[in-house]
Amino acid sequence: MATSRPERAPTYSESLRQRDDAALVALLGRRPDLATPSPSTLLSLAARAMNRTSLERALAGLDELTLHVLESVLVLDSVGSAATAAAVARATGVDRPRVTAALALLDELALVWTPGARSAGFRPAPGVAEVLGPHPAGLGPFAAGDASAAGTSAPPGDLPDDAPPGARAILDALTWGPPVGVAPRADAPARRATGYLVGNGYLRATDERHVVLPREVGLALRGGRTHRGVRTAPPVPEVRELPAATVDAESASAGLEAVRLVARLVTHWTEHPPGVLRAGGLGVRDLRRAAVALEVDDPTAAAVVELAAAAGLVADDGDDPPTFAPTLAAEDWLDDDLGDRWATLARGWWRSRRTPWLVGSRDEKGALRAALDPELWRPWVPRLRRSVLDVLDLAPGRPLAAADVVAVLRWRTPRAVPPEQAVAGLLREAALLGVTGAGALAPPGLALLGSDDAASSPGTGPTDPGAAFEAVLPAEVDDLLLQGDLTGIVPGRPSRTLERLVEVAADVESRGAATTVRFTPDSVLRALDRGATADELLAELAAHSRTPVPQPLEYLVRDTARRHGRVRVGTASSYVRAEDPVLLAGIAEDPALRGLGLVLLAPTVLASAAPAGELQEALRARGVPAVVEGPDGRVLVADRAGRRGAPDGVAPSRRGRVAPSGRRAGGRARTGVVPGSGARVDEPGGAAERTQRFADLVARLRAADARSAERAGDGAGGRPGRTAHAEGDGTRPGERTPSGTNGRPDGYAPAEGTTDPVAALGLLREAIADGASVWLEVVGPTGSQDRRRVRPLTLDAGRLRAQDPARDAELTVAVHRIASVAPDTPPTESPGAAR
Repeated sequence: MATSRPERAPTYSESLRQRDDAALVALLGRRPDLATPSPSTLLSLAARAMNRTSLERALAGLDELTLHVLESVLVLDSVGSAATAAAVARATGVDRPRVTAALALLDELALVWTPGARSAGFRPAPGVAEVLGPHPAGLGPFAAGDASAAGTSAPPGDLPDDAPPGARAILDALTWGPPVGVAPRADAPARRATGYLVGNGYLRATDERHVVLPREVGLALRGGRTHRGVRTAPPVPEVRELPAATVDAESASAGLEAVRLVARLVTHWTEHPPGVLRAGGLGVRDLRRAAVALEVDDPTAAAVVELAAAAGLVADDGDDPPTFAPTLAAEDWLDDDLGDRWATLARGWWRSRRTPWLVGSRDEKGALRAALDPELWRPWVPRLRRSVLDVLDLAPGRPLAAADVVAVLRWRTPRAVPPEQAVAGLLREAALLGVTGAGALAPPGLALLGSDDAASSPGTGPTDPGAAFEAVLPAEVDDLLLQGDLTGIVPGRPSRTLERLVEVAADVESRGAATTVRFTPDSVLRALDRGATADELLAELAAHSRTPVPQPLEYLVRDTARRHGRVRVGTASSYVRAEDPVLLAGIAEDPALRGLGLVLLAPTVLASAAPAGELQEALRARGVPAVVEGPDGRVLVADRAGRRGAPDGVAPSRRGRVAPSGRRAGGRARTGVVPGSGARVDEPGGAAERTQRFADLVARLRAADARSAERAGDGAGGRPGRTAHAEGDGTRPGERTPSGTNGRPDGYAPAEGTTDPVAALGLLREAIADGASVWLEVVGPTGSQDRRRVRPLTLDAGRLRAQDPARDAELTVAVHRIASVAPDTPPTESPGAAR
């Protein structure tokens, strides 16, 4: 007669192992955090899938429908009901196809699993109950699972006729959650009603002041429903649809203005570069000066500055003192076509992790947040930006407010709802850039969204943002209507040449469908400073005007040109003075001294671009015994000059300054990106590359699992009483496990276990969810190891509470004292059992 071998219930880890390679690759694609860093075995992979952090990350991406389906599976499983697709559909009130699709997604994410056939129903993954909280779907704890409630049965959903007044009102208030209430003290009728409900099992007293509605009672009162109402689709805001022409016109106008503002900022900072704060940002005064130069308010100026930095057009130059200056890329950007310039700004904004909407607010320490502050970035900004544009894409032609977008995102990710301030800030940036027009997603924004999506259909429209922006622009005009009052009108969008002419030679008075400009002495002087002559400027104005240039404007140009350049200013670092004009003429014409930049200002005075000390050494090398004189004309002796400093009076440069963050200030000059702007994000490989990487990882996990099984088989067959040490089985190499230890029958050895902390926690969570036993190897205070068979109850705050059947006691163990964990296995067939 042979001893029967009891069937052991399958576990979550085994269900994960039984998946085929394609399902495991799909799991890693859905939850890539499970593959970073690479797990060593499938047991480690299953342990990571049960980890709270990984579960939180997976649940954060579920929409409201899928999350409610998961809560329904958890509730039905906790009360002992089979969570099949039909049962979940009845519990949620959602049609069967949608529930089946949601369950398939949860199964692919390994958030639910099936112990056997699908008819047995789904079960939640271990750890899901802890993440969802103590009251999933607004239901209280399961009373039958409490030892204090053992032997009691759930009362019916309807109250008997002899129930005291007020009892029904109490149950109605707790039925749909929250299930916890405060027991009344002063109200005698309410106190009697509460006592009746507690005495008859409708409520449970958790302490002297609080009562809770048990889960099974709540389900009965709800008629078997886990949720009152489940929305199967995101809410659709009731907003009037705008004409496409209106959206295109607003988008084009905003995009043109954004390009103009950034170009104006680059030009302004070329001439007047602002300083960099000690913390790395832009000062309030410099931001205000930029706002005055751009003729916008401070928040818009901050957005323009951040936009230029995200596109790599301005950056810290790394000099001493450091300043924000245009980069080399800005020079090429100014010469690009309009569509390319807009696309550069749009792509920089799309990749940026910066939060310009926080500029001007206070941080946790009360300090004012500055523009271009290196700390003003958040890693979730690109994902939220994509989500916001996705919501706008759902309502084409409809202007959505921030509250409308947040309502849709709340349905999409109810466990990760973004702050409305961030959504409003991203919508303002999109409107400023022309990604949206009149609040609706415009064709350039749709192209920007499609260019980032590898699966976008080429037939849906242009995927090049620059081409899409040029498609919504109005036709160019090359006419300038000059008038006798020194003003001009550009009747539309100016051409590139006309735009440059107006920008250089005139001041803009108003913008709109038409642009009004005025010619002033300062504006004409600005054009002459760029190298133009009076005749060239008048000829260029006449080329764009349908009528002859008005006489007042011609007089203004020629009069300004007549006075232009009468007084000239240059730069010189040192000079040479001598009474002999012939000697200075020879020095000025000496070919060996051409590198000094000598200029003859007068017969007895030469100016040089070289420092005084270098000039003196060069002249003495040519046989001219020159000396250095001070501002008062006295000759400086050597020791006196040394005390005063270098002969040129310039202090040594302090290049190579270390920035407050520990990096060299000059290290950012070549990147063209403010640190933390996210303008350059290390993108992972493409979808095909990631899939192949996950497939290779699954193959390695299969091979490691096979090797572990072989070692476990060799240890069990060749060395009785000794367990294998594959992937950490809870027994050290060479350690012998005595038979019958801790109430264990002969041959009752632990199965494959682990010493990996993550995998050990996964096995404990799995045992808690299944009510199973495990073998623990615990390190005592003296360093001795004790092995015992326990049933884990709870795992919280770094401590494990478990029941020890052999000692009939509970124990609490700190997690860091657990050396290994191995699942409990049923006794194997003894060799001497058959007779």
